Amino acid sequence: MSVDYLHTHEILVNMGPQHPSTHGVLRLVVKTDGEWVTETQPYIGYLHRCAEKIGESVEYPQFVPYTDRLDYLGAINNNLCYCLAVERLAGIEVPERATYLRVIGAELNRIASHLISYGTFGMETGAFTPFFYGFRERETILSIFEKWFGARLTYHLCRIGGVMADITPEIAQDIRDFIKTMRAVWDDYNTLLSFNEIFVRRTADVGVIPPEMAIEYGLTGPCLRGSGVKWDLRKNDPYCFYDTFDFDIPVGEGLMGTVGDSWDRYWVRMREIIESTKIIEQALDRMPEGAIRAKVPKILKLPKGEVYVRCENPRGELGFYLVSDGGTKPYRLKIRAPSFCNLSITNAICKDCLLADVIVIVGSIDIVLGEVDR
Repeated sequence: MSVDYLHTHEILVNMGPQHPSTHGVLRLVVKTDGEWVTETQPYIGYLHRCAEKIGESVEYPQFVPYTDRLDYLGAINNNLCYCLAVERLAGIEVPERATYLRVIGAELNRIASHLISYGTFGMETGAFTPFFYGFRERETILSIFEKWFGARLTYHLCRIGGVMADITPEIAQDIRDFIKTMRAVWDDYNTLLSFNEIFVRRTADVGVIPPEMAIEYGLTGPCLRGSGVKWDLRKNDPYCFYDTFDFDIPVGEGLMGTVGDSWDRYWVRMREIIESTKIIEQALDRMPEGAIRAKVPKILKLPKGEVYVRCENPRGELGFYLVSDGGTKPYRLKIRAPSFCNLSITNAICKDCLLADVIVIVGSIDIVLGEVDR
């Protein structure tokens, strides 16, 4: 008597582009054999806004607000990098006070971004409460921003030559109060999520990226440091006086013995929150009096040449490559977006994992589609 055995067949599953766990309009085409994933291909382009071509069509100062809308969770960091590129090519010297204000804004924005990552990553692993915790402290930062320069998401703080507004003693005290609060509640964050047994089991040893693979795929930011590679542009290629600040570069620790997993990438961001508070505090203590913006011509023409400037934004190395033909607009503008590069490793680390783990892995990469589909 013959016996018929059951045979499985691979199927394609579309995850997105309107999936709540893809951090924007990202489409993942997942090939599965039952619950096991054999291939994951990201498809992008649903949000494309031609930012680079727009940058070649408007004058240099007019493009600064567009940078807010790349990584909209790290808008000040985007402002800063673009302005530094223009300033370097134009030979504009930024006043010291303006540089310290830029650092304060960028690090507060980094914390706000990591708080969003904390909350959304918690939801993707089945915990809803961390989302409210993250938004609670982020709301304080947004209130400071609103008081400082009148915006809560797309800020336009950095201007070519400096910043748009100075901080008052009241705002400086608000920032110090926030730092005190953030340090006090950080342990609560970790008790709630970081060392929660269910969260650890969902993230530890999942989506492991060895350091060699991280470098090979061009990963930067927490995705690279989570694999144990101590590389941070604020230390390794410093700008804005970052080399004078005392802070550490967190790297993956391997909670369950494997360095470079989804938990490590998450934990690097959590530790960076504390390091950013150190930088902000030092900047407030050291900030000199003086102008907040250099004298910049109303019609800004850059000399012929090219420049590439890179900065450490919340998701990794953000770079602006500018080519000037001597006019008032860039001849060429190219943006090196960290989320775009970090997303490239998706298929490599999602093979032979469970379908539920794909959500965790993509969440641990912490992408923003605004800069992927720039």
